[in-house]
Amino acid sequence: MDLTFMGRNAKAAARVIACADAELKNRVLFGIADALDANAEGIIAANKIDLENGEKNGLSAALLDRLMLDDKRIADIANAVRDIARQDDPVGKILDEFARPNGLLIKKVTVPLGVIGIIYESRPNVTADAAAICLKSGNVVILRGGKEAIHSNTAIADVMRAAAEESGLPADCIQLVSDTSRESATALMGLTGYLDVLIPRGGAGLIRSVVENAKVPVIETGSGNCHVYIDKAADMDMAVDITFFAKTSRVSVCNSCETLLVHKNIADEFLPLVVKKLSEKNVEICGCERTAAILGGCTPASEEDYYKEYNDYILSVKVVNSVQEAADHIAKYSTGHSEAIVTNDEEAADFFCLHVDSAAVYVNASTRFTDGGEFGFGAEIGISTQKIHARGPMGTDQLVSYKYVVYGTGQLR
Repeated sequence: MDLTFMGRNAKAAARVIACADAELKNRVLFGIADALDANAEGIIAANKIDLENGEKNGLSAALLDRLMLDDKRIADIANAVRDIARQDDPVGKILDEFARPNGLLIKKVTVPLGVIGIIYESRPNVTADAAAICLKSGNVVILRGGKEAIHSNTAIADVMRAAAEESGLPADCIQLVSDTSRESATALMGLTGYLDVLIPRGGAGLIRSVVENAKVPVIETGSGNCHVYIDKAADMDMAVDITFFAKTSRVSVCNSCETLLVHKNIADEFLPLVVKKLSEKNVEICGCERTAAILGGCTPASEEDYYKEYNDYILSVKVVNSVQEAADHIAKYSTGHSEAIVTNDEEAADFFCLHVDSAAVYVNASTRFTDGGEFGFGAEIGISTQKIHARGPMGTDQLVSYKYVVYGTGQLR
């Protein structure tokens, strides 16, 4: 596939969609949502091919779960598109307006980024989420998914392109790279002159490759080595429930808990309780020496374990001496995604929130809330772990820039 040709088409479509009003964009999005519902059977049939290939290629149960589509998940995808349509239009907002002494009137107005490239792995819902968010924010998207989901992604993209064109926007507002080879990813990273920004969404290896090799601007979305810290002043029942849900509700996603930190004063009481609960899902514990002594043995945690995003039923555990030590551990090992403290001590909560520098920091709530839908964005294009331009769940408001529009009456400077 000629990515330069796709880039030219994307640039042409970008000029059209950037000028589209909210009514047109919303009509297109509602049309896309209805089309996804209407074509669910065909999308599921395509997804079945990907699942069969994934099983043959030895994909783990967690990755197969990421890949799987059924009627409910497609309905959820369609409803997410509708939620995006119902949001305020992020384009054309006046962020600031002021007059100069020479009579010039200056307005700071939000505008689309332009053409956005997305490289992602085995979650076909990203195809719909990313395309809808880009469309709502007046951007064109070039999608490049992984080989594991190519049949699913193609089916979803074809439905969305046809619905967009039928509702009044160019089909090329949404494009999917059908070549899933490494060469196509490399080519997309080098599509200067056409891509305005590239966003990787996936595991640490993919993100690192894009950040290190891209020749176009990148918004880095992070892998999720997320932590839950159980403070000495925690409510035990709440702490067990939060830990269990953060780890086991869906282990394959980036906002699941990978490391549990427990204050030494409650470790003897808390660890047996939480491990008993985690055993319901057969979670393997990789613990420090103090954890092993309390539990009567477990898999020893190595230095490498504390850096891992497992995406599996495995949890690293460490007993710490203080909230300060918990914050220090997070500063060393975290990917800057999401961290939580469970405590009834307001001072400890304030200390944790101040000293933990991640995109989302929680007090007495699960890290699993770091999600565009849960934040009220409808969906997200990714969770940004960088600090420039956007941080945390990236919805439509994070996919616009701004320009200055200046009104004069003949001023020459």
